[in-house]
Amino acid sequence: MTLLVAITGWDTAPWLDRFRRVLPDRPVVATGDGHDPASILYAASWKHTPATFAGLPNLRAIFSLGAGVDHLIGDATLPAVPILRVVDPDLTNRMSEYVVMQCLMHLRRHFLYAAQQREGRWFDERDQPAARDVRVGILGTGVLGTDAARKLAVMGFDVAGWSRSPKSLEGIRTYAGEAELDAFLGRTDILVCLLPLTPATRGILDGRLFARLARDGRLGGPILVNAGRGGLQVEPDILAALDDGTLAFASLDVFGTEPLPAGSPLWRHPKVAITPHNAANSDPEAIATAIAAQIRRHEAGERLGNEVDRTTGY
Repeated sequence: MTLLVAITGWDTAPWLDRFRRVLPDRPVVATGDGHDPASILYAASWKHTPATFAGLPNLRAIFSLGAGVDHLIGDATLPAVPILRVVDPDLTNRMSEYVVMQCLMHLRRHFLYAAQQREGRWFDERDQPAARDVRVGILGTGVLGTDAARKLAVMGFDVAGWSRSPKSLEGIRTYAGEAELDAFLGRTDILVCLLPLTPATRGILDGRLFARLARDGRLGGPILVNAGRGGLQVEPDILAALDDGTLAFASLDVFGTEPLPAGSPLWRHPKVAITPHNAANSDPEAIATAIAAQIRRHEAGERLGNEVDRTTGY
């Protein structure tokens, strides 16, 4: 009945403490603790070392400790057991806060005024469009994208969403599939990317896509907001698009290499705003509690929720 916690890049000890508090009736161990592989029934992972789960004959499920599951799908040795992603209201709310904040800052020219402040220069940009005049496109309308779209609509933005397969969102125009991607991009002034990272989406944010964004908007050019995964974006293409005017600005929370190397030109580019992959830092206590509840429901004979489709990667 043991839970294995397999983490790289985070401090494991606090996670062990959390799980032991919410699952006091079972052992909770970390990789390298000398546990019996046959005793492991569940595992919780964040960027675990490949093959960590390959020798666990009784494993029933693997839980991701973060919003993404690309670190799990990318392990070819993963056993054929359910993979469960985090769906947590706290994480969802935090992501929507970030997306709404970025869109409002672009709408109200925050980055222009911040630059003017650094220069000690007073210039009132009189072209202040209303939210209704700015078209936001949400690339990826899963749980996070849907919530962000709804909250942006409440603020008055003209919001649309795109997904791989058709979806219906009340009051929000939706597009689906490759056949409708051009139409979606062509009506988008601020592109918000919340896609999962899969083989189909890796590198999707490239020069070819940026060139298809709207050129007739009120913000002086298209704006990119990426809070999905770093592997979605081609960073040299972002820099080139900013330099030649294809993009007017980019707000980036994620990067191909994290932490972002000190030598990256993104740090110093005047048309880039950087946050350190903290758009949706969720409450670890809430995640541990949600996973414990899933385990107890599963052992009571209920179906596990939020299972990942391995063929699509989300």
